[in-house]
Amino acid sequence: MSDPAKTRRQAERVKELVASLVREIKDPRLGMVTITDARITGDLREATVYYTVLGDPTEQAATAAALESAKGMLRSRVGHALGLRHSPSLAFVLDNVLDHAKEIDDLLAEARLRDEEVQRLAAGKQYAGDPDPYKSEDEEDDAGDTESYGSGGERVGAREDLG
Repeated sequence: MSDPAKTRRQAERVKELVASLVREIKDPRLGMVTITDARITGDLREATVYYTVLGDPTEQAATAAALESAKGMLRSRVGHALGLRHSPSLAFVLDNVLDHAKEIDDLLAEARLRDEEVQRLAAGKQYAGDPDPYKSEDEEDDAGDTESYGSGGERVGAREDLG
């Protein structure tokens, strides 16, 4: 295992190297690709590279195939540039940021509609029970003034004066 700071630095370096090396790939299937993130295991042997592609799903699939075919070249160049004993194996994962953002926007819009519906139903309604269900300070003061006395007229729980 290596130091987490070193792992982060190496992951950032892998991201930068792959981003620069992708421009050198001469595959016509490669679309407008952007490297968004890279993560590397603690033993520095496996790296996962996240990327986005501008275009429809067919262009995304073609770019995935192009990256898969260039994986060997990218691995050797990244390993040489990092100067590690073992070149990390590369795995490319499509990062669907736009799809996730659209899904989150849809969920927020649905929550907003539900909130509006709840507010519409609650308009003009009253709470069940008392308007102030909590004890007031006056009631607590009255309760503190009462003392308990036993059958012999002495206070229960009172200490004797030992003085």
